Amino acid sequence: MVGAGFAGLHVLDQLRRRGFSCHAYESASGVGGTWFWNRYPGARCDVESLDYSYLHDRELYESWQWSERFAGQPEILRYAEHFADRRGLWPHITFGTTVVGAVFEDGGWSVRTDAGERVRCRFLVTAVGCMSAVHTPAFPGLDSFGGTVLRTSRWPAEPVGLAGRRVGVIGTGSSGIQVVPELAKEAAELVVFQRTANFSVPARNRPLTQAERDAAVAGYERKLVDARTTRFGHPVTGTGRAALETDPAERTAELDRAWARGGTHIVATFTDTGRDLAANAVLADYFRERVRAVVRDPGTAEALVPSGYPIGTKRLCVDDGYHETFNLPHVRLVDLRADPIEAVTEKGVRTARGEHVLDVLVLATGFDAFTGALTRLGVRGRGGRSLGDVWRDGPRSYLGLAVAGFPNLFTVTGPGSTMVLSNVLRAIEHHVEWLCDLLVAARDRGAVEVEALESAQDEWVARVAELAGRTLYPRTDSYYVGANVEGKARVFAPFAGGLDAYRRICDGVAAEGYRGFRFA
Repeated sequence: MVGAGFAGLHVLDQLRRRGFSCHAYESASGVGGTWFWNRYPGARCDVESLDYSYLHDRELYESWQWSERFAGQPEILRYAEHFADRRGLWPHITFGTTVVGAVFEDGGWSVRTDAGERVRCRFLVTAVGCMSAVHTPAFPGLDSFGGTVLRTSRWPAEPVGLAGRRVGVIGTGSSGIQVVPELAKEAAELVVFQRTANFSVPARNRPLTQAERDAAVAGYERKLVDARTTRFGHPVTGTGRAALETDPAERTAELDRAWARGGTHIVATFTDTGRDLAANAVLADYFRERVRAVVRDPGTAEALVPSGYPIGTKRLCVDDGYHETFNLPHVRLVDLRADPIEAVTEKGVRTARGEHVLDVLVLATGFDAFTGALTRLGVRGRGGRSLGDVWRDGPRSYLGLAVAGFPNLFTVTGPGSTMVLSNVLRAIEHHVEWLCDLLVAARDRGAVEVEALESAQDEWVARVAELAGRTLYPRTDSYYVGANVEGKARVFAPFAGGLDAYRRICDGVAAEGYRGFRFA
């Protein structure tokens, strides 16, 4: 197995409980996956912590008490370690080791690590995460920079002193929006280089009360039902009405209430904003006016106002004072649409209008999402075919969990599953338990090979594309379609039908003897 984040830990635990011999390889020195690496100041989950928890074990759920409404990275990492402790998983993981090749031959997988180890296994399960393959655009001259280069995706474990230093940040996606307010507290000067303004909503984070924690435990059974029956795996509250059919004054009042509450639920206030451009524009305009109301300098405010794409078709960010940060006298915004980067120099960043002298350059440039972590494993299936070559024109899978031509390979939260369009913990639990049941069924049949059929995969790929076409997602260049990586095929990767519908489909596949799979 590859990976020891939340998915990998759950796979390891569930397979061992079902009597399988299994071992995990993890490139980090500890568990946690994305929450191990993304240690940058301000790193925080955008799903409320009481929902960002395993649900498959009531005792586990009751054993952990979150301190904040939106948990920060250190606390989430401790939660992953808590799970590994309770399940005794540490001896079954090799840390500091990266899988660099995996070839299917003689009915099983031959796996190679960067430590020179070669391992044979019958089944290979990847739990590498959707957002783990670091992407750094090819900025000319980056290697010549004489200061310190930091990446939000690989932030040092030791403290980074920024007092009195000139800091630049490239990237204003979720990581950039979270890190900028924290860096501004310490840096003498902060320059934010923005290519695309993103929609962001205040988190309104706060400590949880004991009453809230107790209520979550008391409502555990309800959470199990919600995990199976809701689109995101947890309830998202809205009015149940269409924005275009609601009186404008009442519409604004509802959005005001959602804004005051904080968090991403605001996008579900009305039922039509995710599929109707006119309704979407109502919600987007509300966000734009919020930016203009906060940022004092009109020119900076207009540069920070998102435009050119529907709200929700890029990841909605959750922030803690991001826009307010640009009112500080030592913080400047560089709009790369009007003033593009020409090169990184020894002294800083040179744009079309001049050079910005820096001591520290922070790259918040995101990931080769969904596929990058898988294609970088060097996986070769039947006939030596490379997964990277097979996916050159876009990812193809069956249910997001298996790939035709790659027997005994299973991809937890792989492209073609709900992935980031649902609560990832809920998706992980479903995928892992479903895959473990599949492997038990294979064992009971005496099968040594399990492979997705090409025909089933073709049907699934078409279904994923058809569902995406019903939404506004394909209208935007985003990492959802691979647009952030130069040369990557533009394909909308997630299943957009909701986790509840996805679960029903997978349950139907299992009920029909795992329709679409070949057992040998």
